[in-house]
Amino acid sequence: GGSCSGLDFAGVTDVYSTGSAFMALNKETDEAQCWGHSISGGSCSGLDFAGVTDVYSTFAAFMALNKETGQAQCWGDSRFGGSCSGLDFAGVTDVYSTGYAFMALNKETGQAQCWGDSRFGGSCSGLDFAGVTDVYSTGHAFLALNKKTGEAHCWGRSSMGGSCSDLDFAGVTDVFSTFAAFVALNKETGEAHCWGDSEAGGYCDGLDFAGITDVYSTGFAFLALNKETGEARCWGDSRLGGSCDGLDFDFLSSSG
Repeated sequence: GGSCSGLDFAGVTDVYSTGSAFMALNKETDEAQCWGHSISGGSCSGLDFAGVTDVYSTFAAFMALNKETGQAQCWGDSRFGGSCSGLDFAGVTDVYSTGYAFMALNKETGQAQCWGDSRFGGSCSGLDFAGVTDVYSTGHAFLALNKKTGEAHCWGRSSMGGSCSDLDFAGVTDVFSTFAAFVALNKETGEAHCWGDSEAGGYCDGLDFAGITDVYSTGFAFLALNKETGEARCWGDSRLGGSCDGLDFDFLSSSG
C-alpha cells in the first residue's frame, strides 16, 4: 500500500485498510480504488460498489456491504475471509472481525454467519446469539456478550481468548482486548476477568481494579487507570507496555 502515484482520489469519502492494502471509496459515485498487496485486498477492479454502506476488514481481506439490500462482496485472501459467496446477509445489522475471520450478526433475530479461518473465529455454527448486545475480538477470537443477562460465548483460538465458558460475566460493564487476550471489567465493583494468552494480558489475578475509570491496550499489554487519582496497573508483555512500575500518572488525574 506504500505507492499510490497515478491514482485519482477526487471525491473520495472513505478509506479502509487490511494489514497490507488500502481501499478508497467514493460513496456518492460508487467508484473505488484498491492498491497494495493484491492477494490481501489490494485488487478490486471489476467489483461493483453501488450502494455500499459499510466496509470491514481482516488482516488480508475486505468485505463491502449494502445493509439496505443485504448485498455484499468479499475480496482478498479467502483464508482471511476474502470469499463470502453463497452467504446471505439480508438483515445484517453489525459486522465484526478478528485478524482472520468475519462475523455478520442480525441483533434483532440473533442469526449470525462466520467465515474465514475456522481456527480464529471463522466458524460459529451451533452457537446461540439471541439477545447478544455486544461483540468483541482479539486478533484470533471473538466474544459475544449479553450484558443484560451476563451470558457469553467465546470462539476461535482458545489460548488467545476463544474459551471463556468457566467465567462469570454478570455485571460486566466494559470489555477490552489485546492481540491475544481479553479483560472484562465491572467498573462499579472493580471485579475483572482476564483470559487468553498470559503474555498478552490474559492473566490479571491479584490486581486491584477498584476505582478504575479507563483501560487501554497495546497489542500485547493493558493499562488500567484511575484518572481521578492517577493510580495505574499494567500487565501483559513487559517489553511491550506490560510494566509501568515507577511511572507517575498523577499528571493525568483531576487532582494532579
